[in-house]
Amino acid sequence: MAIRTGQSASPAERRSWERSLPALRADLLDAGLDHVEMLIEYQLPLTSKRADVVLAGRHPETGRDSYLVVELKQWSHATRFEQSDTLVTIEEYHGRPVTHPALQVRDYCDYLLGFTTALADDPHSVAGAAYLHNATDSGVDDLFRLPGDDHGRVFTGQRRGEFQDFLKSRFARGAEGAEAADHLMNSRIAPSKQLLALAAEEVQQREMFTLLDEQRDAYNLVLHAVERARRSNTKTTVIVAGGPGSGKSVIALSLLGELTRQGRSVLHATGSRSFTQTLRKVAGRRAPRVQKMFQYFNSFMTAVPNDLDALILDEAHRIRETSASRWTRAEHRTGRPQVDELLDAARVPVFLLDQYQVVRPGELGTVEDIRGHASSRGLDVIEIDLADQFRCGGSEAYVHWVQRLLGLEPGAESPWSGDSAFAVSVVDSPEEMEAMLRSRLEAGYSARIAAGYCWPWSDPRSDGTLVPDVRVGEWARPWNLKGDRSVGGAPAAALWATDPAGFGQVGCVYTAQGFEYDYAGVIFGPDLVWRDGRWLSVRGANQDPDFKSRAKVSDEVFDRLVRNVYKVLLTRGMRGVVLFSTDPRTQDHLHDLVR
Repeated sequence: MAIRTGQSASPAERRSWERSLPALRADLLDAGLDHVEMLIEYQLPLTSKRADVVLAGRHPETGRDSYLVVELKQWSHATRFEQSDTLVTIEEYHGRPVTHPALQVRDYCDYLLGFTTALADDPHSVAGAAYLHNATDSGVDDLFRLPGDDHGRVFTGQRRGEFQDFLKSRFARGAEGAEAADHLMNSRIAPSKQLLALAAEEVQQREMFTLLDEQRDAYNLVLHAVERARRSNTKTTVIVAGGPGSGKSVIALSLLGELTRQGRSVLHATGSRSFTQTLRKVAGRRAPRVQKMFQYFNSFMTAVPNDLDALILDEAHRIRETSASRWTRAEHRTGRPQVDELLDAARVPVFLLDQYQVVRPGELGTVEDIRGHASSRGLDVIEIDLADQFRCGGSEAYVHWVQRLLGLEPGAESPWSGDSAFAVSVVDSPEEMEAMLRSRLEAGYSARIAAGYCWPWSDPRSDGTLVPDVRVGEWARPWNLKGDRSVGGAPAAALWATDPAGFGQVGCVYTAQGFEYDYAGVIFGPDLVWRDGRWLSVRGANQDPDFKSRAKVSDEVFDRLVRNVYKVLLTRGMRGVVLFSTDPRTQDHLHDLVR
């Protein structure tokens, strides 16, 4: 039996292998399946999530490639969480509910089938099982309340014989599994399921996204809280925090779709005009009534308390101090915190946020802020931390590299060590960047160029042509449009990140935030430069009118915000990023880091 892994293992992983892999290996040998290939810590395509083991061999009846995803659990006891069929609690997690292991492995199977072209023609080639080799049936009796199927079933150590029979039903004796394993490892990865491309189907018809691990935990916890609120007149605040690519918007749309199908009163809201308008356009293209399900954070100033079963608050890091603006009527200028309005509006308000994406003065959507307001009102609070999964091609390493590079998390910056799932390049001119990204467009991928707000931003000329404000040497391109209508062939501001015509303009953080594309080009402007071994923010080089007043934005706050701006821009790509700085010394530093 061959054992492969392309990952360096942590001490905890090695301890887990030492305890679980021998049990699985013994069962394979006892079943006479010593030629089955074992892929350990198999990374799911375009994510940083890994299945414990994928077994590869030949099917005993069809003779075709056959695969079994196995989640190895060392649990001895597990119980239902508050009578839920989808959530369980175990001692090792100190009572924190997690998704039923059969559902976890079922999600892995569905995800593999959705993203791996080698499996597309034979959906029956994949099966899944959770193997609790230390457990007896009585210790995990509640797990058997959920019916199993070929993509997700539970076996205990007490059912070792049944597990071996299941293995024999999936793999032929004496058949080498190396070729099947190679087919899987070398398979072309299908185009990623773009969030907005599936928004309409998700909201109007059925769940289209496959949720993994913490994503599924968050989804199930919210559904459970909504059902509990209906039955017992309770109120619960859910806070879901995660970095770029952790699937916050996937969870949000999945919840919106499922709660709508259940007949619950639910709305989705953001603080982003671009994101909300795009969702209205895409998700409501065939059903205008669906457009009304997408609101803004300031839409709930006069809402009836608890009128909604759930309020899904996506991009909650954009919550502002108050909802009042210059257009707010005098009687509504109460000074009431916006977060309190959102907490009041539903029995289950759900906040999904990334604390490192606060990019504008007056935004205060952090876990601490929301928890503090909820706790002061006597509300139960559930917090869920998501691992980085989807965006950045699943390269968790790249996300952390960016955060250390910009000084947003502990640890010194370091050269980019590479990741086969994500390409990082430094180019010597914007012309080179544009050419590289255009080649990606021609290959069928999506790509955009974005930059720091370091150039003036003109309105279109009277003849409908755009002013090429972003100038670097001889290269010049216009910013994305400011308004809500197309001009000169350029899409409206809200559609810059999703309309193919957006490639002709340079995006800013306000039009890029919340969106994803396959390849991101990022131009570092002169507002963030490398000097004497550290990053220096240059206030005078920044053209953002929101940053101008030192009375409202101190130098310390400006430094933090401008770093967050570049963090957002650097983490929009799912497959790769191309970097260029207008500052020669910063450009040299980027070359030193990325070789």
